[in-house]
Amino acid sequence: MEAGIVGLPNVGKSTLFNALTSTQGAQAANYPFCTIEPNEGIVCVPDNRLERITQYIKPKKVVPAYLKLVDIAGIVKGASEGQGLGNKFLSHIRQVDAILQVVRCFEDDDVIHVAGKVDPVSDVETIEMELMLADLQTLENALPKAERSARTGDKEAKLRVSAIKRCQEHLQNELPLRKLAVPEAESKEIASYGLMSAKPILYIANVDESDIQGTGILAQAVREFADKVGAKVVPVCAKLEAELAELEEPDRSEMLASIGLQEPALATVAREAYNTLGLQSYFTAGEKEVRAWTVPVGATAPQGAGVIHTDFERGFIRCEVYSLEDLEQYKSEKEIRNAGKLRTEGKSYVLQDGDICHFLFNV
Repeated sequence: MEAGIVGLPNVGKSTLFNALTSTQGAQAANYPFCTIEPNEGIVCVPDNRLERITQYIKPKKVVPAYLKLVDIAGIVKGASEGQGLGNKFLSHIRQVDAILQVVRCFEDDDVIHVAGKVDPVSDVETIEMELMLADLQTLENALPKAERSARTGDKEAKLRVSAIKRCQEHLQNELPLRKLAVPEAESKEIASYGLMSAKPILYIANVDESDIQGTGILAQAVREFADKVGAKVVPVCAKLEAELAELEEPDRSEMLASIGLQEPALATVAREAYNTLGLQSYFTAGEKEVRAWTVPVGATAPQGAGVIHTDFERGFIRCEVYSLEDLEQYKSEKEIRNAGKLRTEGKSYVLQDGDICHFLFNV
């Protein structure tokens, strides 16, 4: 699972990406399309539950969850028609599982805005429209082939035709596909199209250093828009975060304290991106390591075991589970077991965010 960072040119995408991945590449020129190929990076997902676990179980190492990010070059109006190498950039978005849209919420005469003015809601709407137009184009190209197959009696093709027409009608009303409920059987038939407006989205309001909490007019406008579409917003000052990323401890903590933050805003971005992707963590804890494992929300115990090793899923017998709250109350796994709080779950158990698990298997 990976998330793509998108936005208009010169909104701070690459600055944000470099800070998130702690890569300090050459400064991009102040021109559109400065990033031609997408950059990829792995980001740690901060989780204080790991620290809480290690207060009672002392491991040799601690392994957090990680998230893959892709920095995609700036999109402009007309991208769906090929403007600004738009087709190439849009193809990169088709390959990711969620979209993180960086929206410019700061004024700076030295940084050119591609539209000549700073209007974050207009920026959001521009990219949303380009994604919808590109999706319409994809569906229009796919429909004739699907209809030909459907005429032969192909059941899957019939479902595909139904899904395509359902999505076309929705898009023609200028509504993104993430707002459309598509039956699961139909959804499977069009999954390979990589429809971009169907992907979950998180808005990152890139704010000025004087508005790090995102309470200014520009950031508030993004929040109001996001509320209407059921999305979340994280305010971030990419310039400040880039400076923080370059600092060593304790200088970073000192700088954070001076601006009234307990942690870099990028920590919130990573967690919200994780949630936007529909992911959650369960933990394994022992003397060797305490580790966060990533699973989709709704994953069963055998599926969670399979993340560790495919043999664990294939030979799954049962799962022993307890909560972090149990650990904090009883102080050790032994006492949790003695108190009868160690639960035994079978193949149908749906993992909960924060479960601490032991898997028993036989292959």
